[in-house]
Amino acid sequence: MINDSYEPRLLTPPDVQAPQRLHRLRALRLGRAEPEFDDFARKLAQTTDMPWAMVNFLDEHGQFFAGLYTARTTQPGVSPPVTPLEPGRRMSRDQGFCPHVVARRRALVLEDVCAWPRFAGNPVVDQLGIRTYLGAPLIDHTGTALGTICVVGPEPRAWGQKGLTTIKTLAAELSALIEQREHHPR
Repeated sequence: MINDSYEPRLLTPPDVQAPQRLHRLRALRLGRAEPEFDDFARKLAQTTDMPWAMVNFLDEHGQFFAGLYTARTTQPGVSPPVTPLEPGRRMSRDQGFCPHVVARRRALVLEDVCAWPRFAGNPVVDQLGIRTYLGAPLIDHTGTALGTICVVGPEPRAWGQKGLTTIKTLAAELSALIEQREHHPR
């Protein structure tokens, strides 16, 4: 018997924790760009020696980069500095790799995203030139995965255990800072 029905493969896994996450994001007043998150993204980029870093939360509209760092570079023959990758603060849930980290609730290491068929077809690979990704979930004391921290770059990179340990440690550090919002509201 031939099955004529076709079910498209989801780009990202189902988000079963979305209602709880939205409640927590609102309670913690997360969901806007904040200088402290931009500073954390800069620290993350510098620690990992990567050109781009994000503090990312997932809400009902998709992904939101509350912290964003993009390295400025000068291209030959161009006098003002330009940014080869200048992502906005919002991205669809079907783009990027962070929704996978949130759904898995574990760090994700993609040394070369093109080596993984599931991720090689992701729109950010071609549109933004992403070739490597390292991200970890931001999990609060209720067990809710609020979002991620991540770094990306235009060249494949061997992260090894050191990279994995670094991203997990920094995610735990930022999760602890976010927890303080509950005890010291703004």
